[in-house]
Amino acid sequence: MNKINGIRPNLAGDYPRVHPTALIDPSVQIIGNVIIEKNVFVAPLAVIRADECGPDGAVSPIVIGEEANIQDGVIIHSHGGSSVSIGARTSVAHGVAIHGPCEIGDDCFLAMRSTIYSATLADSVWVGMGALVMRAALDPHTYVPAGSVIRSRPDAWGMRFVSSKERQYMKEVLEATNRLREEYLKTRSVVMSG
Repeated sequence: MNKINGIRPNLAGDYPRVHPTALIDPSVQIIGNVIIEKNVFVAPLAVIRADECGPDGAVSPIVIGEEANIQDGVIIHSHGGSSVSIGARTSVAHGVAIHGPCEIGDDCFLAMRSTIYSATLADSVWVGMGALVMRAALDPHTYVPAGSVIRSRPDAWGMRFVSSKERQYMKEVLEATNRLREEYLKTRSVVMSG
């Protein structure tokens, strides 16, 4: 992987840990106690910042699980002393804002411009474009329609499950970003060896 100037420690001295199979665009900013696991794709202009100390002086981590994709312009941050966890194979689309404490399960899809604030999403949750999920816990396979405002667990009661068509779309997005990651990594290895 090429050296990326946007990967740097926080004031507490925590350095990001990026798996060598991850693809991080050179324009990305990754600061502090961030753990990026295997085969993750982080697209241009994303900001992942774990730099606020908790009361004990430690910075809690932001963890991006295997094969997750963080698309263009995503912002991930957390209050001091709280963490963010994004599960394996989760797609975080363009312009999403995630502010911890947050726990996002495996196989989720967060559509463009959605906002997740101090929330827990179980596995396979779909959050539609422009939706806000704030201080709520969502059950597995919950479908949050575009533009929804979810401020508590009762706000999500009665929401339908993710459909087979939506599950297929989630799979296609993952496959596309995995292909992109692999192709960009090949291109970089040619440039580095040439």
